[in-house]
Amino acid sequence: MLTGFNWSCISKKSLIDPGFGSYTVEVGTDGALRLTSRSSPSVVYWSWPPGKLGELVQPLNALMDSDPRTEGLVKFTYQDNKEEVYLSYTIMDESASVSFLIDISGQLKMNIWSQSAESWQTVHAEPSDFCITPAVCGPFTVCNSNSDPLFCDCMETFSRRSLQDWELGDRTGGCARNTPIDCITINRSTASSTDVFHPVAHVTLPYDPRRIEDATMQSNCAEACLNDCSCTAYAYSNSMSSVWHGELLNVKQNDGNAITSQDVLYIRLAARDLQSFRKAIKSKPGVIAVACIVSSGFLLLFMLLLIIWRNRLKSRDAPVHNSGGNGGGIIAFRYNDLCRATKKFSERLGGGGFGSVFKGALSDSTTIEVKRLDGARQGEKQFRAEMSSIGMIQHINLVKLIGFCCGGDKRLLVYEHMPNGSLDGHLFKSDNAPVLSWSTRYQIAIGVARGLLYLHKCYHKCIIHCDIKPENILLDASFVPKIADFGMAAFVGRDFSRVLTTFKGVAITPKVDVYSFGMVLMEIISGRRNSPEVCTSNGYHVAYFPVQAILKLHEGDVQSLVDPQLHGYFNLEEVERICKVACWCIQDNELDRPEIGEVVQVLEGLQELEMPPMPRLLAAIVERSDEASM
Repeated sequence: MLTGFNWSCISKKSLIDPGFGSYTVEVGTDGALRLTSRSSPSVVYWSWPPGKLGELVQPLNALMDSDPRTEGLVKFTYQDNKEEVYLSYTIMDESASVSFLIDISGQLKMNIWSQSAESWQTVHAEPSDFCITPAVCGPFTVCNSNSDPLFCDCMETFSRRSLQDWELGDRTGGCARNTPIDCITINRSTASSTDVFHPVAHVTLPYDPRRIEDATMQSNCAEACLNDCSCTAYAYSNSMSSVWHGELLNVKQNDGNAITSQDVLYIRLAARDLQSFRKAIKSKPGVIAVACIVSSGFLLLFMLLLIIWRNRLKSRDAPVHNSGGNGGGIIAFRYNDLCRATKKFSERLGGGGFGSVFKGALSDSTTIEVKRLDGARQGEKQFRAEMSSIGMIQHINLVKLIGFCCGGDKRLLVYEHMPNGSLDGHLFKSDNAPVLSWSTRYQIAIGVARGLLYLHKCYHKCIIHCDIKPENILLDASFVPKIADFGMAAFVGRDFSRVLTTFKGVAITPKVDVYSFGMVLMEIISGRRNSPEVCTSNGYHVAYFPVQAILKLHEGDVQSLVDPQLHGYFNLEEVERICKVACWCIQDNELDRPEIGEVVQVLEGLQELEMPPMPRLLAAIVERSDEASM
């Protein structure tokens, strides 16, 4: 941390959404380490005193050495001088992967990558009690530290606002009433209401209560709340009356031993929500006895059916759940659910080397794309482990994997829907669809390069795509490019014959993707396929666009390469830059091709490239063309 500056890191929104979340960890100008909520006003819920960062080193190192998983793995050090103050760590084992992050639940976590489990494992978290985090469960919920991972639950007669958000670990949306309260304001101090109160016992009460000084009895406190339509709950303890208005936040379930566990929160509900409950209480003893006998019979029958169902389930689909623990957080779908979501796979969007893609919609109207894999060879356990690993790969230029289905021999992947389809549909269109502007094409090129950089360098292991082409570059509503089908080779087991044939047995490296990206850049420039060389009746004629591209680049005539449908509306400097990059990417020797990080730097205008040489393969094509024309 530089002196006079704040340093901060923000949590992501959900397990698959890398956008800004609700919490931040920061080192302030005073040298204090704080965890705060990003709400207004913000709340500091964990801190380390100013000027005391150095005192963290010894306990942190001791903590690492006390755990067999991290013993001797990480060493913390502290630096403090006039210019900067920082706490750093060194990974002693270069083969290990360690990450420090602020989780979506607001906890500062240290994770290590487990090769055996194929997932990230949390070895330490602060605060250790996630219920301390402000609003971690959202409004009208109760947080229970002893029920991890499902530590949030809705209050009585409330339901989750967004089932999908909860499945993806983002519970900050909380819960909503099943039935609106019945309250009409008569004047400033009086309201007409038929609402009732339901007790929630053994809880820590919400923040910032309003005191009712003249309420000397519990009935006075309840009446004061009913007379205010904005009042949602009250509590009465030790002759002290408290009320809360608006959404209820930070209600924590206690274990019954603490002093605060004696507190009871009375939440306001619509009367009809509790009518059935009250009727059951008023039932006659004889009716209750008969009901108990009948219920017991049904219970035995249910248990028998459950045993039969579970035995069948082993050979059928797995139930929907959140997969991966601290891993990808993706959802395991039932096959029948995906059949229903896709209307029995009736709307086919396209297909590729790995299978067909179908459009669908979840029960909450979220549009999805379902890829039905062909040739998947792994067993269920291995497939799930690999799905958990792929689910952690998140970048703005990579398609989000929402979930999967693994039942019997069925292997399906569920992705976010890309409303603008794939890049090939826009570059090689046959209808009257709008032409992609040059600026859009250039931003697509940069985005794809950034996505490849993440796969090659920024993930904990290098992922080689092996099939970069316009069909695997999808476009969202704003034409932001998203690479699809990354990580497919890990579990489909294909031999990538097209790519391997091109490289004649040479071992696959990230430079394979660099070559393919160069070919995509050529098609972005021209707006047409890289046609093969052809022979006409008038002699040998070169129509292979990469040959034309490098010849025109050397002649200083790159503007003649640009898609004529742009009618001259393009940035000539960017055209020359992207053409240079493309020609370097398709060099015969992979050692001559740039790293993808260098490609990103050049496309962003931060680095220059020299004029590329003519690749030997393209030179041979030109030579054959010259001989044919003689």
